[in-house]
Amino acid sequence: MTTNNSMITNRLIKKRAKRTAKCNIFLACLFAAVVLIILLFERHLTTHLNLLLEKTEVVAGSGDTQTSRHVRESNHGKERKEQEYVPASTEDYIMNNFEKLGYHVANWKKAKGCPIWLDPEISTQENYDNLQAFAKDIDTYFKALEDFNETVPNLVETVRSGGGSLDQKELCKAIRPHPDGIQALFPSKQLSLTPAGYVEPLLTPMRHPEFCTKGVNLHNLLRMDYLVHDFEQMCLNLKPHSKSILVDMGASLEFHGQSRFEPPIVTLLNSFEKFGFHFDHIYASEVKAFDSKKVFDDLLPEKYFASYHWMNTGVSADKESKLNILRSIVSKFGEDDFIVVKLDIDTSAIEVPLAQQLLEDDSINKLVDQFYFEHHVHMKEIKRCWGGSAQGSIQDSFELMNGLRKKGVAAHFWV
Repeated sequence: MTTNNSMITNRLIKKRAKRTAKCNIFLACLFAAVVLIILLFERHLTTHLNLLLEKTEVVAGSGDTQTSRHVRESNHGKERKEQEYVPASTEDYIMNNFEKLGYHVANWKKAKGCPIWLDPEISTQENYDNLQAFAKDIDTYFKALEDFNETVPNLVETVRSGGGSLDQKELCKAIRPHPDGIQALFPSKQLSLTPAGYVEPLLTPMRHPEFCTKGVNLHNLLRMDYLVHDFEQMCLNLKPHSKSILVDMGASLEFHGQSRFEPPIVTLLNSFEKFGFHFDHIYASEVKAFDSKKVFDDLLPEKYFASYHWMNTGVSADKESKLNILRSIVSKFGEDDFIVVKLDIDTSAIEVPLAQQLLEDDSINKLVDQFYFEHHVHMKEIKRCWGGSAQGSIQDSFELMNGLRKKGVAAHFWV
C-alpha cells in the first residue's frame, strides 16, 4: 500500500512539474512577445519623432550643419524624390500674397517685380530684411564658387566605377563650397529645399537682385549668379548606373547677337563641370537655321564634340509629335539618371505648353532633376525684352515653377 501511494505521489509530482514547465515556457514566450512589441513601438516612435524634428528644423530654415546632415543621410541611398519641398520664407511670402503685390494681373503697368526689393512697406519689414540679407549671401556664395580650386573628377564616371578610394559620401562632401555645406554660406536661411538639395528661392524679378537694386540694364539682365546649385546633394543622388543628360531647347550659341556675352548654356555647363558633372549626352535643338560648319568650327567648344547632338529644328508642344523632346528623348531615360532640361525658345505658344506638360505628366517630371525656363510674363521691368511674347501673369509663372518644385524638379528662372 505504501509503495502504491509513493508511486501515485511521484506521478503527481511529475505531472505538476510538467505543468509548471509548460507554464514557465508560456510565460517566457509571453514576456518575449511583450518586450518585442515594446521595442518595435519604441523604434517606430523614435523614428517618427526624429523625422518630425528634422522637418521642423528644416521648415524653420535652420542653417544648422546637423540638420543638413540628417537631410542628406535620409536622402542618400533612397528614392531621390522622397524629400518634400520646403520653400524659403521669402518665396513663401510671395506665394501667399500675389494680390497684395500686384502679381495676379497680366498688366504691364501694374505688375512690377522690383518694388519688393526697394520698399519694406510693399511687403513687411521682416520680408524686406530677409531679401536684403539673401542678396548679400548670394555674393558670398558665388565668391565661394569662384574660390573653389579643387580638381574634381568626373563624378558620374567615378560613381560608376565604385568611387575610387573614397566612399560616395566622402566623394560628394569633397565638393562642398564651404566645409559645413552650402547652407553655411546663407546665414539669412533663405534657401529652398528640393530633392536635388538647396536652391535659390523663387523671387521677382526672376533675375539677379541687382537688376532691381543696382540698375535695370543689360549686364544685370543677363547675369546668372543668382542660381544656386547644391552639387553635393546632386552627387549623393547619383547611382552606379546613372547617365548624365542635358536637353537644351532653344540652343542658339549666338546669344541674342550679344557676342561680348558668353552664351548662358556654356556658363551653366562650365559651372557643372567645375564641380564634377560632365554630360554623357547633350541634346541641342534650335529652330534658327545654322550652317553646321559654323556651329562646330566657330561656336561649339571642342570638348563637347563627343557628347553633342545638334538638331537644327524646332520643338513641338504636340504630345504625340516626335519633335516633342520631353516625349521623344527625356522619357527614354530612367529615374536614376541625372537629367537637366533648359527651355528658352522665345515662343510662348510652344514653350508654355511644354512646361505645363512637364508639370502635369508625372511619368516625365519624375525623371528631371534640374529645369531652367525663361517664362515670358507681364512684368514691367522686362517689358522691353519680352514685349509681345509675354503670356500670363507673374502669379502664373510662380505657380508653375513652385508646382514643379513640389513635384521634385529643381526649377529655376532662366535668363
